Formats: sequence, C-alpha cells, structure tokens
Amino acid sequence: MTGSAHTMTSDGPYGPEQFQHEFNIGPAAMARVNVFVALLEKWQAKINLVSANTLPDLWQRHLRDSAQLLKFLPEQRTPWLDIGSGAGFPGLVLALLQEDARQAAQLHLVESDQRKAIFLQEVIRATAISAQVHAQRIEQLKLTQIGGPARLITARALAPVHQILQLTEPVAGPETLYLLLKGQDVDDELTLAAKYRKMTVIQHPSWTHPAGKVLLITEVARV
Repeated sequence: MTGSAHTMTSDGPYGPEQFQHEFNIGPAAMARVNVFVALLEKWQAKINLVSANTLPDLWQRHLRDSAQLLKFLPEQRTPWLDIGSGAGFPGLVLALLQEDARQAAQLHLVESDQRKAIFLQEVIRATAISAQVHAQRIEQLKLTQIGGPARLITARALAPVHQILQLTEPVAGPETLYLLLKGQDVDDELTLAAKYRKMTVIQHPSWTHPAGKVLLITEVARV
C-alpha cells in the first residue's frame, strides 16, 4: 500500500474520504483508523494527546503526515521501534494501515508519558493490531525487550537527528533503517549529526509541511 498523488487537492478540508482515497486504504484498515480517531478525540478531552489547535485538521496534520511514510516501509522491518510515540504518530498509524494488522510486523511503541502509553494500549486493544507499548524512556530500552537490533526505527517531532541516533544506538544495528519526519531545521541537524557519525541519508519533501523532509538514514556508524 503506497501513497498516490500527493499533490491532490480538494474543494473541502482534507478528511477521511480524501485520506482513504489518497492512500488506497481497504475497508478493514480504514475501520481501524476510524476507531483510533474516535478514541483520540475522546481521550483528548482528558489528556493533551495533540496540540488543541491542530485537532480540527487532524487528518492532514497528523494522519496524512504519518501515512506518507507507507511507501518507504521496508519489507523486512522486525523488530520495528517507534520512539517518542505520543498519540501514535507515525508508528501506530502505519501499523493500523497494514492490510492485515494481525500479520503486520511486530511494532514496539516507546512512550515515557504514562497516560499516553495507556492510550496507545487502549488503541491496540480496540483494533487488535500487533504492537507492544514500552512505557519508559528510550535510553532505558534493552535489546532483550524487542528481540534483537531494530530493523526499522520511526520517529516524528521527537529530537534532533544526532540525539535520535545517540539514544537508539544500543538497540540499533548495521541494517537499521531510520524513517524520520523532520522540520525546517533538518539541514542543521544533519550537519551536527555528521560530526559524530557516518551515515547514508536520502531526503524527500514532506507532503504536509512546505519546509519539512522525510529522512531515510542507513549505514550509521561512529566516526
């Protein structure tokens, strides 16, 4: 499942119909996404899962932003770490969109905020996807908890690239692919990261933020 014409426009606001069409989402996956959105809106009244001013534009700002990574997901992605998962962006959304969530690669969501971790667990229970929540800080995560070095690490709006690579070094390996959603400071972040590590970086424009980038980082090694 991959995103299609990302320049797609609509006469109205970007919503579930546009989302389903753009990413060619089947009925079962879309039903899971709708359960997730309903739970997020319900829980948002109690805890701050997303910025309140972005809630009216949830489908564009958060779901579409996450789903644009679908086309970059590798075939082999177990173990898969989503770090600083928050309300489930991007990792949980990507898992919900798999054709058969029960057969999807095992996803590990790392979120230190206990209330957000409970929300993530509730979504997993309600949608029956294959995922596990670790309510702890990334640097406390052990290889034994995820079953070996991560093949895929996803993150959105978490920390600068250098810090992400540093935090995940104990659970990453030579075959790890980092899929990161980054903002306007991405060039400065990469310049800093390159002082400490060699890496191969491919950049793609973000579909949702004019100055944003999707980063694919591989072959990470200390300088």
